This record gives sequence, C-alpha cells and structure tokens, in this order.
Amino acid sequence: MAESKETTPKEHRAGYVALIGRPNAGKSTLLNRLLGFELSRVNRKPQTTRHRILGILTETNYQIVFLDTPGFLDPRNKLQESMVQMVKRTAAEADIVLVLADVTRPIMKTLQFFEKNRLSRPCLLALTKTDLIRKDQLLPIIGTAQGTKLFSAILPVSALRNEGVDALLNEILRRLPDHPPYFPGDVLTDQPERFFVAEIIRENILRYFSQEIPYAAHVEIEEFKERPGRKDYISAVILVEKKSQKQIVIGKNGAAIKKIGEMSRKEIEQFLGRPVFLNLFVKVMADWRQNERKLKEFGYRQ
Repeated sequence: MAESKETTPKEHRAGYVALIGRPNAGKSTLLNRLLGFELSRVNRKPQTTRHRILGILTETNYQIVFLDTPGFLDPRNKLQESMVQMVKRTAAEADIVLVLADVTRPIMKTLQFFEKNRLSRPCLLALTKTDLIRKDQLLPIIGTAQGTKLFSAILPVSALRNEGVDALLNEILRRLPDHPPYFPGDVLTDQPERFFVAEIIRENILRYFSQEIPYAAHVEIEEFKERPGRKDYISAVILVEKKSQKQIVIGKNGAAIKKIGEMSRKEIEQFLGRPVFLNLFVKVMADWRQNERKLKEFGYRQ
C-alpha cells in the first residue's frame, strides 16, 4: 500500500484490523459505529457481506484500516468457498484480528474456527449484542472464551447502544503498530461509488425476497454516468441462476423489479447526495456461484 505523503506526527500508529465472525455476528453494525457513518450494509439476513470492505478511521495520532469480511460458514458452493478463503487470507494479512461472536447464539463454532486457524498476530474477541441478554448469562460465555487462551482481550459490546465500543477501540489502539498513515486523512474507503450502489441494490433484493432468490442474485453496474445539471444515469443488471428466479424478481407486470428500483434509487440518492435515474435489468446466468471464471470476474476470487 502506498503511504500518505501528508505530514505525520512523530508518534503515530497505523495498521490493518480484520473483523471476522459468523454470519450476523454484528460486524457491519460495529464497523459503522466505530467509523461514525454507515459504510457496510446492515441486514438481518445472513451473508449480507460478500466482499471484503475496507473502512478507514483517521485521527491525529492514529489510523485504523478496518477490513469487514463475509461471515465464515460451512461452504455449500464455490462462492461460499471463496468467501471463507477471503476470511482466512484477510486474518493472516492483518496486524490485529477482531473476532466477533453473537452472545445470543452458541459461540463454539466461532471458537473452533480459530482453534483450527491459530494466528500469530493479536486476536481480540468482541462479544456482541450484549444488550439482548442478562449479565449473569454473559459471565459463563466469557469464561468459555477465556478457557481457549486464544484472545489477548475479551470485551462485551453493544454497538447498537454504543456500550463497550470505546473500550474496544482503546484495546485496538494499544496493539496498533507504530507506522505512518497508509491513506490520506480524507479517504474513508478504497471502494468506488459504483461498488456501494451495487451493494444497495443487492441489499434491497435481500430485503424484498425470501429464501433462495437473494443468495442466487449478483448485481453488476453496467453504466454509471455523472451528468452535470441532470440526473446521474445508472444502469444495473441483476444476475440470477434460473429462469424461474428471473420471473420472480421481475414480478407480475414488473411490480417486483419496480419496487426494488424505487427503494434502491432513494437510498442511492441519499448515499451520493444527488438525484439519479436508475435502470434495472434481470438476466439469467446459470450456476454462476459454481463458475470459477465468473467468481473471479465478479471479484470473489483473487
């Protein structure tokens, strides 16, 4: 990574922190709280995050480059295999690994994952969603995690209520290496606008449909034209794996695709801060989640 050429204080810390956990562990919610703005999309359905999303927190004396990863799970297709490999690769490359475990669900699978994939760098455990259980229920969970001796620190956190977040940030800062910033201070992420536009559309597919449809869908931005004095023009294609899925996404008389378009356009305009014209299409690409070439083309494999 190229380092920032801005003036750097003599005592400055900077490093990469990987956020890792099972689906719906609260990674995106916590990242948004730490950054102070919504970078990662939050959805109650699992597998909302498919790509590694980089969020940068810059202050006078430090810069933390957070890496929000997909939830690790037992893979059932090549797409999910790629997501698990992405998690492992990110953990191995980071300066600090921040493991998230949802205290409202059993945490053993999270602990077993890290027992199998022990890392040489500092690992912190954030026990998330602590506002949803009693304190006497939390103590045995902490004891179980401590027994593994995997973590440098274990911290109860409720990102929703902003409880324990400052303590967590301090633990990260204590372990951050001395280093000049990796990015200029005004950079918040390394992803372009079109990436987040596609994520907004995909999240609305997740929100609107149930069962298999959301997980068989991939969104590609085909055109993104800024038009001064006029609405930006965005053309996006929703790829699904079967003709029956295409019919469902379009809906009777186009009702479903129209609703997804309306929901997405409003959120895209809020995100970009300017009006847009959004055009959505649906295409069938059979078994794309099992296609190595397409997964690489879509950025799921390196």
